[in-house]
Amino acid sequence: MEELAAEEAADCSASAFFEGNRRPIATLWATALQLSLDRTHQRVITGPTVGLLSIASGQQHSDLHLARLEAGGPRTGVPGLPSPATDVCSLQTLVQHKVVSLHSREEQTFPLSTGTTGDRPVRRRRKQLTWSGEPGATQGRAGRERTPNLTALAPAPPSSAASQRSDHRSTVEQSEESRTPGNPQDLSAMAPAVAVSTFSFTITDGRIDPTAADFCRFKKQFCLIWGTLVDTLRALEKLLRRFAVPLAQVNGERLAQCARGWAVTWSWATPPVTALLSALDNQPEVWALLLRPGQRYKGEGGVEAAAVLIQSHWRGYLGRAAYMRHHRRRWAAGILAISWLKRAQRQGVRKALQARRHRQLENHQRRAQHLAANWKHIQSSKRTIIHIPSLGYSKSQRLHLKDFDILQNTQISRLCDVRDENVDVIYVSPRPLGKDIAGYYARLLEFEGPEATEGNSGSKRSSLSNNKRFTIITPEAVEYFPTHSMCLSTLLKYSPRALRRIRNLVQGRRAYIVGGVAHVDDLAVADELEVAILGPEPAVAQLYGTKSGGRRIFTRAEVAVPPGLGDIYCLHQLHEALARLMVHNMEVQRWVFKMDAEFGGRGTAYCDVCHLSCYSGALQEYRRLGPDVWSKANTFIYIWMRSPAWLACYAQPANASCFPDWACFLKTFLRQGGVVEAYPPSHSVTCLTVDLLLAPGGEVSVLSCGDQLRGSCRLEALGSSVPQASVRPDALHALCSRVGRACLERHIVGYVSIDLATFLDPGTMKRKVWAIDLDLRYSDQLAMTQLLLVVTGATLDCQSCRLLVPLPTQEKFPETQSPAKHAVGHRYAVLANRLLHTNLSIFYHNVFFSMCKAHGIGYDTKRKRGTVFVLHDSIERHSIGMLTVCEDLQGSLVTFARNLSVIHQEISSPKTQGDTNFKDLLKDIEDVLQMTAQNKVQALEDETREEEPSLTLGLMML
Repeated sequence: MEELAAEEAADCSASAFFEGNRRPIATLWATALQLSLDRTHQRVITGPTVGLLSIASGQQHSDLHLARLEAGGPRTGVPGLPSPATDVCSLQTLVQHKVVSLHSREEQTFPLSTGTTGDRPVRRRRKQLTWSGEPGATQGRAGRERTPNLTALAPAPPSSAASQRSDHRSTVEQSEESRTPGNPQDLSAMAPAVAVSTFSFTITDGRIDPTAADFCRFKKQFCLIWGTLVDTLRALEKLLRRFAVPLAQVNGERLAQCARGWAVTWSWATPPVTALLSALDNQPEVWALLLRPGQRYKGEGGVEAAAVLIQSHWRGYLGRAAYMRHHRRRWAAGILAISWLKRAQRQGVRKALQARRHRQLENHQRRAQHLAANWKHIQSSKRTIIHIPSLGYSKSQRLHLKDFDILQNTQISRLCDVRDENVDVIYVSPRPLGKDIAGYYARLLEFEGPEATEGNSGSKRSSLSNNKRFTIITPEAVEYFPTHSMCLSTLLKYSPRALRRIRNLVQGRRAYIVGGVAHVDDLAVADELEVAILGPEPAVAQLYGTKSGGRRIFTRAEVAVPPGLGDIYCLHQLHEALARLMVHNMEVQRWVFKMDAEFGGRGTAYCDVCHLSCYSGALQEYRRLGPDVWSKANTFIYIWMRSPAWLACYAQPANASCFPDWACFLKTFLRQGGVVEAYPPSHSVTCLTVDLLLAPGGEVSVLSCGDQLRGSCRLEALGSSVPQASVRPDALHALCSRVGRACLERHIVGYVSIDLATFLDPGTMKRKVWAIDLDLRYSDQLAMTQLLLVVTGATLDCQSCRLLVPLPTQEKFPETQSPAKHAVGHRYAVLANRLLHTNLSIFYHNVFFSMCKAHGIGYDTKRKRGTVFVLHDSIERHSIGMLTVCEDLQGSLVTFARNLSVIHQEISSPKTQGDTNFKDLLKDIEDVLQMTAQNKVQALEDETREEEPSLTLGLMML
């Protein structure tokens, strides 16, 4: 016991005299070893009592040990300890020296006594002294001893072990009562265990005056922990000098608490600024000064700190700039690499597609040559026709067309090609058809000419076979791309099941494809099915299927065309061409502008010259001086200068739903290109459509001809009357033959439609015929004509322009006469394939047919007259086709107009008129009826005039 007490006393003495720089642990152990050598002499070491050892880090000691002190003699000659000559002032203390009983290490910790507070056991140490709250203690160290209060009095040493244990029990009870929380944040609110006076001192300009009275009192009071206080004071001085704090009032007690907390908690690290400033009485002022921007650079080392900061920021800026440059370059390199890879991939795909399309084109040309070589044999033998009514317009046009799939299905009457017994039809539908439409066309195809009229059994078998010789196929890609407005060829290209089915149907049979508007995917479908296409190549169709291309073909065929100019792509060219055309054609009252790639009157605009201020004077001068004398140059300049304003004010698009104003029309016109043409200078203009078949073998056949029924603007065809009755048949046939041969010279084969305009020339009063448009596709009129020939069993003789219908024998001849086997009669038909009325969608087809039957709208199969409808779809039902057949043209027109009027009245009300083109068609039919009546009167007058001279001559001879 005495050896342990001497050893611990040596440790306490060494820690008490440690003044600043902490000695190494080896030095302290050497000192303790020297002190232990004196125990053999039974010398008592005397000196001041020390309340706290130098506390090492928590990693070396887990508990704090109480220093036991013993009085002893003077220590001399011990290295590392202060000599007797050391300043006595630093060793003075107010604590009375008493002897503390020492215990062995085995008795230092007693077994824990377990008490209960509720259900939770309480662990208590039975051997403790009185402690006060220290800054370094935390809530997590509730089971550890705290730093003893230096001002507390040490108990007197007991005389025996029993008394020693009793003193320890009393000490434990006192420590339980005086223990306080150890959270450093609550130190300012804690009261000291023993009342002490305040020892404050002043730090001026970051330096302590060691001779100041207040500092001397502070140093004298806390001399026992001066080693820890020195480091804290140095850190505080350094902080105040760095920020140039002029005055700081230091609270001694709080500084001592901070020092203790530093020794326990922060070990050898620098104490935080908040802990140092908590020991100041004027903490708010110092905080405000420290937080002032730039204050750091006014104190000690401020210039160097500013330089370091600037350099660090500059280096950071340079580093960031370099990194950003590197990052941008790396990003750019990545983008370039990805772009290059994508470009290389696109080029590879493009080359593969080009090679594939080139191979498809070569296969198409090879099959076309085979089709041309065997055309006559194919036409006279069993064959399969694959009808694909695809509209291969550009993507922008398809997206702006409303109900594009229904528009592609308006030629469903192509099924009527089965009227030829050698033909099987595969019709590719752009949308699924209901059972009602399939059943309707199955019944419609039962009509079979004169044999069907007579009721022969062979005819019945042929009619029943018609239903087995057509197949309707819908591509499955229609469901995959419902809103992409793809043409039918593209949908079929992406429909492997439909292609497989068609391939199985045509396997081992002669077959060819009849398409619509040519598209590059037509070649892909034909190559997949390994069949030929009855039509031109897509590139040829795009070149000559435009308005400008049609004019080139008409010019090559030496056919009369309206005065005009094509291939216009800039505004200056438009104004100059228009002025030049107006100067050379002063009699023209209206000029028409047509886009190259548009159809059906969509890309058409017109402007009347009567709104041009200089036109009336120029026309008077032209009529007065004649076409060869009057000045054209001055008029040309005058018109050319005023044409922009004239067009901007008075030019009107024909279809306002597509192009609302001239500016919008002009923008698209200049992008696509177009033509400027003269409108026929007459108040009575009749347009007609002629359908040709340009056989691959080189023959030109006229399949249909009819006079057009136009809308309100007179530039859009809504229907036609078949056969035509406005041009002499021989002149029409000669004109069509020349155009057909010109097309064959340019490798255009298949179905071609020619639009003509006929009128009386006001100058010569002779009838003129102008070729105004050329469509390289299967037309709606031809599809309706095929339906007409099926339901009537008629034959259309285009050379004589007559529709010959077989009639029952009893209708034509009396019973007493020997009738001919097949009596024929003349018929006229009015066709319209795109009748639109939004109110039609509220009626199902069976209800619609019941309504028509109630009003007497139907078809008489025996007399070959009446009305037949064309159904386009089963879902929307707002678009239909209609044809009427009668003995004369006037009767057909009247029947057609009556049907339109009845249907409109039945499905509409005054408040719900709906969107329809019925009214425009009715107005045009009225005009045609008036013209027909005038022509009849004129014909009667001409006959009367011819009969009068012959009658006079006969009387003279008598």
